[in-house]
Amino acid sequence: MINDKRKSGILLHISSLPSPHGIGTLGQCAREFADFLKSAGQSYWQILPVCPTDSAASPYRSYSSFAGNPNFIDLDMLYEDRLLKKSDYKDLDFGKAEESVNFKKLEKSRARVFKTAFEAFTKKVPTEFYEFCEKEDYWLGDFSLFMAERDQSGGKAWADWQNDIKTRKPKETESEKQRLKKEIQYYKMLQYLFYRQWGQFKQYVNSQGVEIIGDLPIYVSCDSADVWAAPQNFFLDSNCRPVEVAGCPPDSFTPEGQLWGNPLYDWDYMRRDNYSWWVKRISHATKLYDVIRIDHFRGFESYYAIDAAESTAVNGVWKKGPGADFFDLVRERLGKLNIIAEDLGYLTPAVKELLEHTGFAGMNVLQFAFDGSAENEYLPHNYEKNSIAYTGTHDNDTLVGFIKNAAPHDIDFACKYLNSPKDELNSSMIRAVWASTSRTAVAQAQDILGLGSYARMNTPSTVGANWRWRAKPGAFCPELGAKLYDLTRLYGRLNNESGL
Repeated sequence: MINDKRKSGILLHISSLPSPHGIGTLGQCAREFADFLKSAGQSYWQILPVCPTDSAASPYRSYSSFAGNPNFIDLDMLYEDRLLKKSDYKDLDFGKAEESVNFKKLEKSRARVFKTAFEAFTKKVPTEFYEFCEKEDYWLGDFSLFMAERDQSGGKAWADWQNDIKTRKPKETESEKQRLKKEIQYYKMLQYLFYRQWGQFKQYVNSQGVEIIGDLPIYVSCDSADVWAAPQNFFLDSNCRPVEVAGCPPDSFTPEGQLWGNPLYDWDYMRRDNYSWWVKRISHATKLYDVIRIDHFRGFESYYAIDAAESTAVNGVWKKGPGADFFDLVRERLGKLNIIAEDLGYLTPAVKELLEHTGFAGMNVLQFAFDGSAENEYLPHNYEKNSIAYTGTHDNDTLVGFIKNAAPHDIDFACKYLNSPKDELNSSMIRAVWASTSRTAVAQAQDILGLGSYARMNTPSTVGANWRWRAKPGAFCPELGAKLYDLTRLYGRLNNESGL
């Protein structure tokens, strides 16, 4: 249960904020959106994982579970800190499209800017930097060395590095720390800047009476500092490659299932180690977010294991996860946590029992509701109070896209259920989520803006066009805020800290 009071919020990733430098950042554009949320009477700002992403730009495929994404560092704030001059970044090409991130151009220009900032930074290193490095050393040292080694290898995955470095032989590892001292400090600087700006960002958002809902993926990338630094936590072979990988079994939407490719945890080892890595990870997340959404919650009860040699997910098998034992220990170590369990899809009785045991709020997605059955658990009249009602998640189409592309009988049922003409379904579906008995209601920003499928954040099992959408400057205008405020007040979800 995240709160006993009826509340609501908006799902919008940091990258999707309107900004002048190719991607949303933690600077002025973030503060302006926090102001919008307050004026609209909202209580929550939900975002996707903020970790550094791989070449596919997915926030669910990261080089670290603990590090922050340097792309979110605001350049104007670095100018205010005298680490940059305006001329260092004013005329660089970060991508010209207002409504889309060009990750290739962004990475190239940002790398140039950050190297310039590093030169200024090293001339007068602040005392706070050393304090940050000492405080965060439980992950920062390994991550910075990992990134420096990755650069030295030309971007190779760590399983393809020289054997002594791949297996972290103590003598060779210490030698590399000295050889790459400057490169390591560069990556530590980026994390210092990110976390300093994040602290200012969070403080401002919270000062507006808004809480941040953050996302914690259950799995990590194989090519990550997490796996390289602690391979004992994962099922790897003698060549440091996964024995089995994660995914989902075939269903009516994906006949070959979903082959995610993440290495699976050695839960037996983790249990003997009192889940220390997970305790650190969740504790770290509590410093970033006010509420944590745990992705793929059912994987803690049982998970789908696929032989790493398989090319599809067809031949996977279900194995038991850590279950209640895990969450009981985490609560014992960290106290009661504000957690949302992503419990979408087919749930066994055992998964439902685990959810009830934890007391976490589950999720309801309205787009899944309209199959013609009154018993469909995603119809608002079937929602439990201890749940979060969504118009859609980052993996769904926008409401406008859903209405256009869904099967005609699904839309006919939606119109009947919501007593709405088709051309008003977008607003009617948002209204239904706000009117539901769920204590918390969340809409994608794209749905509030009434945008089509071009604004979709992610299409699962595809690569190349995902994670790119950005809102236009001025999209979150006072008129939109007033309209959302009225809807929120009507259904008893108004934030007491609202400015209207």
